[in-house]
Amino acid sequence: VQLQASGGGLVQAGGSLRLSCVVSGIDVSVRSAAWYRQYPGKQREAVAAISVGGTPSSLNSVKGRFAMSRDKAKNTLYLQMNNLQPEDTALYYCWVYDNYWGQGTLVTVSS
Repeated sequence: VQLQASGGGLVQAGGSLRLSCVVSGIDVSVRSAAWYRQYPGKQREAVAAISVGGTPSSLNSVKGRFAMSRDKAKNTLYLQMNNLQPEDTALYYCWVYDNYWGQGTLVTVSS
């Protein structure tokens, strides 16, 4: 099983990024999944998730700005991030049930 995350980068406040997580070895359409972020010295926190049935959810602090989706044909997860703020600067990880993780992709938001 491999999860390959990409799409991080440097963006100005108010900008947008879309993170991708290409999954191989398991079918994302039959598993729940999530995106986590981690600040230096802190534990990872889930910022967005998608249920087996495809229902998305997100952390209150990013609600209305971040949206998770999946493409069954490409077996890929996405995190669309709009109106990014400096406090969104973190390493972002994709996760698939039950314990599969992608490598982190760094998002840096300048003020």
